[in-house]
Amino acid sequence: MNDIKITIIDRDGISHEVDAPTDMNMNIMELVRAYELAPEGTIGICGGMAMCASCQCYILNDVDLPEKSDDEDAMLSEAFNVKENSRLGCQIHITPEIEGLKVELAPEN
Repeated sequence: MNDIKITIIDRDGISHEVDAPTDMNMNIMELVRAYELAPEGTIGICGGMAMCASCQCYILNDVDLPEKSDDEDAMLSEAFNVKENSRLGCQIHITPEIEGLKVELAPEN
């Protein structure tokens, strides 16, 4: 079993605890798509290249995440509804280290 638990609060405020595979090289944006937690075409518009911020989410708990890349930082500096705890879901890869992560999807613009 290579799954971890991640909690995703969708844009309607509904909390979903989902199983996230650590052996498929997926990221949070792809996980949201796989579980259909955002309407088709509203998340991951750029395909996970850190170029659109449609997968922006807020980190709600203290989980050890990798540092933001320069590309992610630059994209967030241009995005709407950015908070101190904003990250791009496409840049957070699902690894055993993020077990228990809790995120909230940022509002759609």
